[in-house]
Amino acid sequence: MKFPDQRTVQLLNDNSMHDDLNGKRGKDSLTTSDSELLDAYSRAVISVVDRVGPSVVSVTVGKPGQQRQPEQTGNGSGVVVAPDGYILTNDHVIHHAKSIAVSLTDGTSLSATLVGKDPATDLAVIRAETSYLSASTLDQTGRLRVGQLVIAMGNPFGFESTVSTGVVSALGRALRSRSGSLIESIIQHTAPLNPGNSGGPLVDTAGNVVGINTAIIAMAQGIGFAIPANTAMWVVSQLLTHGRVRRGFLGIAEQGRPLHQRLVRFHELPGNQAVEVLAVESQGPADRAGIRIGDLIIAINEQVVASVDDLHRFLSEWPIGKPIGVKFIRGQTIMRRSLLPTEAVSDS
Repeated sequence: MKFPDQRTVQLLNDNSMHDDLNGKRGKDSLTTSDSELLDAYSRAVISVVDRVGPSVVSVTVGKPGQQRQPEQTGNGSGVVVAPDGYILTNDHVIHHAKSIAVSLTDGTSLSATLVGKDPATDLAVIRAETSYLSASTLDQTGRLRVGQLVIAMGNPFGFESTVSTGVVSALGRALRSRSGSLIESIIQHTAPLNPGNSGGPLVDTAGNVVGINTAIIAMAQGIGFAIPANTAMWVVSQLLTHGRVRRGFLGIAEQGRPLHQRLVRFHELPGNQAVEVLAVESQGPADRAGIRIGDLIIAINEQVVASVDDLHRFLSEWPIGKPIGVKFIRGQTIMRRSLLPTEAVSDS
């Protein structure tokens, strides 16, 4: 066997040392890179807190006690959306409120009044008796993506903002509000929430308010939900303009129902679900249009209706007083009627 000469051994040792140094340098570089990323993340969160924090308020409500008990209090958060005192929060935070007060991050306490609420989306607008407040803007771009970093903020005790971070884990979720209505396009995220954070903003790393946090699901450990900013902006505009959210009303009670396959094949229907009319309000829009109990609604304005939620979704977006075309099955026959929706009575 031929052994390497001294010069070759030295060369091999030099190369080994070079590799060790590179490996050590690589580890040191990785550590430095991780540290820099964490520092950048921390700076982003701090920047958002500095920018949005002053607009996050504590909302304290007094509620009537039961059977001569003293007034009870509840607590939540809100975000100022206009400098002249308009604040967005959750409906369930101010539900049945006898009195409302808000506290700023500097400890200032202000009385507030209810402007309007929308139980169907768990949103409400209140107004503090002041002006020139620091306000945040609701982002309407809809560019939020799954995996994006988000920051949940609240002010449950009125002295300093609470902050938690996470990522968007899902978009387009649908949840039931306290009133039983379906809230669509809900943002699901991993930023931890507590009840006091309800009504506070969900913010991206650029400081844009992308949602309003809501704790309408009890025991949702590790899961946060927020009503998207687009929905919130529409509700705010409705509440400021009308004092309520205006939605169409047909004057019927309904439920989802599967269609028999023979009926689906015979009429070449695109789906096998419909909305069955269970009751018709006398002299209501449906009654005046000739809709009867037992009719199966399959489309409105040629848009397929496969569930009660499809029907409510359409009515929430359709202008009050503008006629719609209803397509339904009566017996074995497809029929059509023109119907004029009226304004639904808001839930209290």
